[in-house]
Amino acid sequence: MAAGPARSRRVFLNHLDSYCGRSIGEYLSRCVVGASLESIEEEEEEEEEDENNLAAEVSSRLKEGVYQIVGTLSKAESAKPRFAEEIYAVSSRKDLLSHLLECEIILYNITEDANQIEEATWAASALHMEIEHFATPKLFILLSTIMSWAKSKPPDPEDPEIPFTDEDYRRRKSHPNFMAHINAEKLILKLGKTNKHKFSTYVVASGHQYGAGEGVLHYFFKIGWLSETPTIPVFGDGNNFIPTIHVLDLAAVLQNIADHRPRSHYILAVDVSMHTLQELIRQMHLDMLLVNLRMESMFLKETFNIKWVAQAGLVENIEQIVKEYKQSRGLLPLKVCIHGPPGVGKSTIAEELCKHYKLHHIKINDVMSETIANLENIVAPKELYSDSVGEEGEDDEEEEGKNVEASHELLARIKESMEQNAGHLDDQYVVKFVKDKLKSMPCRNQGYVLDGFPETYDQAKDLFNLENEDEEEEIKGKIPKCDILLIPEFVISLTASDEFLINRIINLPERIVAGTHYTQDQFLQSLNLFRDLNTEDKTVLNYFDELEIHPQFIDVAKFEDPENRFIVKEIIKEIGEPRNYGLTDAEKENLERKAAEERLVKEAQEKAERERKEAEERAERMANWEEWNKHLEEVKRQEQELLEAQSIPLRNYLMKNVMPTLMQGINECCKIRPDDPVDFLAEYLFKNSPDIE
Repeated sequence: MAAGPARSRRVFLNHLDSYCGRSIGEYLSRCVVGASLESIEEEEEEEEEDENNLAAEVSSRLKEGVYQIVGTLSKAESAKPRFAEEIYAVSSRKDLLSHLLECEIILYNITEDANQIEEATWAASALHMEIEHFATPKLFILLSTIMSWAKSKPPDPEDPEIPFTDEDYRRRKSHPNFMAHINAEKLILKLGKTNKHKFSTYVVASGHQYGAGEGVLHYFFKIGWLSETPTIPVFGDGNNFIPTIHVLDLAAVLQNIADHRPRSHYILAVDVSMHTLQELIRQMHLDMLLVNLRMESMFLKETFNIKWVAQAGLVENIEQIVKEYKQSRGLLPLKVCIHGPPGVGKSTIAEELCKHYKLHHIKINDVMSETIANLENIVAPKELYSDSVGEEGEDDEEEEGKNVEASHELLARIKESMEQNAGHLDDQYVVKFVKDKLKSMPCRNQGYVLDGFPETYDQAKDLFNLENEDEEEEIKGKIPKCDILLIPEFVISLTASDEFLINRIINLPERIVAGTHYTQDQFLQSLNLFRDLNTEDKTVLNYFDELEIHPQFIDVAKFEDPENRFIVKEIIKEIGEPRNYGLTDAEKENLERKAAEERLVKEAQEKAERERKEAEERAERMANWEEWNKHLEEVKRQEQELLEAQSIPLRNYLMKNVMPTLMQGINECCKIRPDDPVDFLAEYLFKNSPDIE
């Protein structure tokens, strides 16, 4: 490292949350200012001699010597990247200009969002007008695309293999859809010629970027990962040459421009590969994938010090690129083995897990049927290909022809084995078929759920151990190393008593039992065999225990769950979140729309049902009210009749014994007119009552 502390530089970068912006921003945030001025050879020697001291030296200068990244986001809801010093939520161009004036390096990426072209050209023009007020010189870099070269005529029409170089940039012709890009490039270069000491500008024409999660090639990576189609589509004839560059190598180019300030202000950022679309796809923007350019950046080789990540290109570094892709996208295979006695529900639970985690369900019978069918297809007579078959088809046919004899031989051995074992295959063939299935790209990419296999210790050992393991280890009693690409991460052992399993099978409908091994004799035989295999000293679960893959035991009988919903939830809780592709934004929006529609329909149905019930209850209440009123009137009438009937004797008594005396008393009272008529009348009745004699 150069002596003396390096001064930090503030770098503005638009759309820090985009694919390219995120990769470049994170890369530059780790770069020490001026580090690329030293030769790569010297750096590598220093790293080899004393890597720890170098790391300590770099870390001690990080705070004052690195590029400080600030910028904007493409989506307001995106989280602030951890490498960014500040994020600007720009409300006006005046505010944006004030932020740009605080930075020494302004980097605008227009390769991903064409809407940023106008902002980039405005920013460069606005800064150019403020040159006289610059406190420090400023560097403006426009990150453009090689699509501004797409319609360029070859340097030598007689020799189309001669590539374009940086010096040919004045003759470049843009693709019609990228005219705004080339106009922006010309403006940026023009603005940098006024006062180069205070305001210098550069244009970087980037090849199609790949690596670290993928951008334009993500569509093809995702198709390959999901294995939803037998072949990945190739647009056009696939023979067009596509200039490319690893996104981190592109970041290194920008670092070199910031450090070197080269004389050439137009720089091609491409790797040394010359690959066609067909070559790229075998190991979006259709316009970008149909470009046909041979390009070579002499400037990068002669001037810059770049520690290349993928100088040879995507095809030569495909394993590393795939690894980066998986890590960036969080795509990791999930491998599960379901173990348990017959009738415990292994297949049902395995299917639910496969749906939840988007895994491949590995059933032994299906694997054997599929393998035998493939072998029979290979040895079957082939129809002549049509004239449209190209050289690749002929090569494939020739390669397939070489395998016909081997397939014939294998099929013969399989049939012989099945004849000798009453229709069953020897373990060696079953293990081989399953191992080939687990090695297939779908299982290696997404993962699998292995349903009820292996059943024995030896089967597990043959299936998961490394094939070329030394025999001495086995002799000494050491456990051979397992194949980490095949071995399951989770082993789920479903347990249940014989009584529970027998009762479950007895209660199954006849239509389900018919044609399966759940018939009484076969089931009991299978259950006894399972118990025998799992009570020996060496069981399949012992094998996983020895590898420290400890099984999770689940007692099915405890859950009282015929549909296995609680059991599946318990397993999902143990395994964790899915590691595969989630739903796309369009899929999420579609699901949300469907859910909203279903919710509205459900609410309308519930409202209609509620109104119907209320109407029925109201009608019932009215009917009950009328009936109650009728009953009430009848009761009142009957009470009245009863009272009248009960009052007849009393009236007769009163008329005969009381009323005559009372009338006489009233007459006397009227005659005498006493001061207290009531007292007089009472005294009169008491004295003259017929009962008091």
